[in-house]
Amino acid sequence: MQVSIVIPIYNEKSTLHEIVERVEAVEALDLNEIILVDDCSTDGTRELLKHNFEEPLFKKLYHDVNQSKGAALRTGFAAATGDIVAIQDADLEYDPAELPGLIRPIVMNQADVVFGSRFIGGGPHRVVFFLAYAGQQVSYPIEQYDDEPEPDRYGVLL
Repeated sequence: MQVSIVIPIYNEKSTLHEIVERVEAVEALDLNEIILVDDCSTDGTRELLKHNFEEPLFKKLYHDVNQSKGAALRTGFAAATGDIVAIQDADLEYDPAELPGLIRPIVMNQADVVFGSRFIGGGPHRVVFFLAYAGQQVSYPIEQYDDEPEPDRYGVLL
């Protein structure tokens, strides 16, 4: 399955080349395109984009006014043509080497959508099971009090 990587960019002149090189270096990805969306950067990022990152692999899109990361993502999603669309932040916060593991459940037809989380970690987790687990953790302590109501300190049954 071909992958489109959307990279929203705002004032990332110092990290842009490195993140693009790191995305390109991930051999396990069948890269269809890398979509670079500049959200009206003011630090020289726009000029860097204009003179680098040539087609056919790169699509460069520009916002004339800063609209937010969400708007940059929507612009990138609208231009994506791959079977799978992944997001890679330009600030080096996330390692592109983790993208193959992130999209693996989609490629294996085990999921329609996958979200990465720095809080859960340790590989794939099914949201349905997570929500059931969280619900059990909340309801179990409450159920303990359902068997035998105990009076509060004033003798009123709760």
